[in-house]
This record gives sequence, structure tokens and C-alpha cells, in this order.
Amino acid sequence: MKRRDLTKALALGGLTATAMAAGSRQSNAQTPAKSRLAQILERGSVRIGTTGDFNPMSFRDPGSNEYKGFDIAAMTELAKDMGVKIEWVVTEWAQLVAGISANRFDIFSGASVNMARARTAAFTLPYLEAGTVPLSLKANAQKFKTWDSINAAGVKVSVSMGTVFEEQAKRHFPNAEIKGVQAPATGFQEVLAGRADVTITSNVEASTLIKRFDQLAINVPGAEMRNRRPFAYVVAQDDPTWLNFLNTWITLKKSEGFFDALEAQWLPRT
Repeated sequence: MKRRDLTKALALGGLTATAMAAGSRQSNAQTPAKSRLAQILERGSVRIGTTGDFNPMSFRDPGSNEYKGFDIAAMTELAKDMGVKIEWVVTEWAQLVAGISANRFDIFSGASVNMARARTAAFTLPYLEAGTVPLSLKANAQKFKTWDSINAAGVKVSVSMGTVFEEQAKRHFPNAEIKGVQAPATGFQEVLAGRADVTITSNVEASTLIKRFDQLAINVPGAEMRNRRPFAYVVAQDDPTWLNFLNTWITLKKSEGFFDALEAQWLPRT
């Protein structure tokens, strides 16, 4: 073969190899990454972020040092239905979104939906609706069994100063006497001490308070909660397959009454 023909052949071969390599890179680039659902099933475990400081949703049992609560029971059921084990990943509320973005865990065990978090993370369909409820002594429960009955002259409503509940109390009870208490004092302590008639808090905290203090009662049914906000699971924004799977699971579990049973167990209203 002449030198010129050899050079031409090598050049053509080089171009062909380059084109094949480029095509391979393009093919690899177009190959979608495995969804977290596929990764979880292959790994045999799901990584669940949780704080363990939100009684009765997620907390450590002092006796066993194990996680317990509404969200823990739900995540345990999710893992069971998927046929995988759980890897609990301890995190903090301030690191919730960062942990999702950094792929430290596949799902966060549950949080209230807000737009700040939604900028960088995705929420599933809601599985629970939380809200504000009034608390009083059981002895006064019939006297203050509606929101309107609390909004009356002479009724003392105690709330911790600087909290959202102080703002809500002023809005909901313009005719009552709003008594702001400075931390570490709390609204419910004022009610227990007889210095206030009513306090307001989230139904989540209220459910723990009526377990701790038999004297307290929640004054309104869950259907009459105010300042409602949904709770949902938090996942990464870049994985619609995983999000769709979780939304399907939530829908099925709701229809089966699973979340209603958890609410009755962990968030009693009386």
C-alpha cells in the first residue's frame, strides 16, 4: 500500500473510531439512571431520614432506644410492603432538604408541607392533615366545646409569646382576653394552674398533652381544626418514578383505612 493510501486509511479509521466512541458516549448519556425505587429493591433496604424528636410522630422510646410513633409505624409498613429492610438515617429539621439533595436518604419520614421546602424537594400526596385545636381542663370542656364559646368576654386564653399560636389566638378570639406567657412557661401550664381557661396548640402536641395530663381535654372534634396544614413525605425532585410509587402506596393505604388507624392510635382527640 502506498504511503498516501495508508495515511488515508488510518485517518478514516481514526474518524470511524472517534465517531463510534462519540456515539457510545451519547448512548450512555441518554441511558436513564436507575430510579430510587429500582435502587432500593436491588439494595434490599430503604434509607429513611428521621429526627426522632417529634413526639408522637417520630421519637426514641427511652426503654428500648428504638424509634416509635405515627411516622415510624407508617415507614415500617412501607418497607414491609416493599419487601425491604429499613436503614434509619438520623437527621435534623434544618438538614432535611439538604439530606434529600445530597442523597443521604431516599425519603424523609414526614413533614408539614411548605413552599420553602418545595423549592428544592418534592412532597408526596398528603397522608395526614394537622391543625390547631383548643385545650382546657376536662372540668370546663362542656363550657368551651366550640370555637365560638371561647371567643367571649371574660374568657382567658393563654399562649406562648412570639409563637404562631399567639397570632392565631388574637385572630380567632378578638372578644376574649389573650394572655401571652414568656418561655419557659407554656399556655397549657397556665390552664393546669387555673390562671387561664383555654390554650391553643397543634393537634399533634395536644394528643401528647392529654396523655401526659389527665386533667386536659381537646375541646373540638378533629373536623373542626383550624389553620390546617398537610403532612407529606419528602423526596428528591428528580425521580418521578419513586414519587409516583409512593403516591400510589399512600392512596392504597388511605383507602384501606391504614392512616385512619394510625391517627386513632397516635393522635387521640379525647
